[in-house]
Amino acid sequence: MNIRSNWSTDEILEILESPLMELLYRAQTVHREYHEDNTVQLASLLSIKTGACTEDCKYCPQASRHAKATGLKREPLMDVDDVVMKARRAKEAGASRFCMGAAWREVKDGEDFDKVIRMVKGVRAMGMEACVTLGMLNQDQADRLADAGLTAYNHNLDTSPEFYGDIISTRTYQDRLDTLGRVRNAGITVCSGGIIGMGESLWDRARLLEVLSTLDPHPESVPINALVPVEGTPLGNRKLIDPIELVRMVATARIVMPKTRVRLSAGRAMLNREAQILALMAGANSIFYGEKLLTTDNNDTEEDKQLIEDAGMKVAEAGCSEAGCSSCS
Repeated sequence: MNIRSNWSTDEILEILESPLMELLYRAQTVHREYHEDNTVQLASLLSIKTGACTEDCKYCPQASRHAKATGLKREPLMDVDDVVMKARRAKEAGASRFCMGAAWREVKDGEDFDKVIRMVKGVRAMGMEACVTLGMLNQDQADRLADAGLTAYNHNLDTSPEFYGDIISTRTYQDRLDTLGRVRNAGITVCSGGIIGMGESLWDRARLLEVLSTLDPHPESVPINALVPVEGTPLGNRKLIDPIELVRMVATARIVMPKTRVRLSAGRAMLNREAQILALMAGANSIFYGEKLLTTDNNDTEEDKQLIEDAGMKVAEAGCSEAGCSSCS
């Protein structure tokens, strides 16, 4: 199978809407061709700075304008030593990637960013992949992160360009694409995905995957999130999606981006074991691992290990597993 970067929305929508058994078979065939090791990467995610974000993302409890309604408490940037200690514990529990999230609109030079640089160096020094999500950044900041050894930068597109304005107004879709371009220019691998269940159409979901799959090269990592409605946010009253919708999104992402690590992310805690195994079968080969995903509850770690074993898969060892990572090659 040739790896394409010229998928159309209509082509992807046809895949997304195909009969489930056919979709799963096609996705599993692609997955076996490009991921013979049959591994699942465990990634641990830590909120290193919580709340007080100036963005207005309708799904996010960390937006300052939602804080009164959600009751989320603001927490300042953590100490470097505390973050490195948590990374060490995550590694001991089996995680090979440590992701650090700060609720910032954009990176600002100064003491806090210097601390993040030291966090990245500390995580890399113990042999783990290091990923951060810090909002928008300029090229000099991206280069500094690359020099520190950063493996990946997460910056989600969230949804289609057409539906994006219904969810966020404080930064543009192009702002997000520009940040991804700077990350790529710095030689850092790209982690970018989206959220389903926010009121978007199936066409919007296909369009999101089109934007991601027409990036050349494809993002090395694509998180597929299902909305976790948080009371007090504008999307707090939305119904949970049918788990099969998440499985379909994973399978379609696997087909159009064969080499990418497709990450089963937020919303996984609402899936039963069977639905999670179906998502692994559909091509997910990474899960976020640990009790929290920033501010959202996540699955039990021992249950996750048992799930992977029961699915006949293996936990990926520490060390960069993403092609093209200049920090890890």
